[in-house]
Amino acid sequence: MAERSARNTAMDLLARRDHSRKQLHEKLHKRGFDSAEIEAALDALQRDRLLDEQRYADSYMYQRVNKGFGPLRIRQELRERGVSSEVISTLLEVYSDEWHESMRQQRAKKFGAEIPEDQRERMKQARFLQNRGFSPESVMRLFRR
Repeated sequence: MAERSARNTAMDLLARRDHSRKQLHEKLHKRGFDSAEIEAALDALQRDRLLDEQRYADSYMYQRVNKGFGPLRIRQELRERGVSSEVISTLLEVYSDEWHESMRQQRAKKFGAEIPEDQRERMKQARFLQNRGFSPESVMRLFRR
């Protein structure tokens, strides 16, 4: 009965949106289920393909890329959510051709089309892009053009 309740609770959470295994474990634990019950329920959901790390990570990556976040930030966020390094690396590779254009668009959206000559303003824009998750090297390449 307890495993069934943990499974039902997890299914209710998954019905709203995809979650990582780690997120579901934390939410179920907060609801008072013990670790053995949670693990059994999550294993069953994975066997039934209702809990799918790849699908969750793919959906999360798509949303974050469309909001203009860079690969470093997305990698960190997915790690915090318990997604494996292999899945993260594979997804980042899928979007590898889009990072430069995304970074350019984010800079232009926030600061306008022209790259400033003023060093102080360049540094301000570089910090903004780095906070969005773009590497310092790629940001500096953008300003050299």
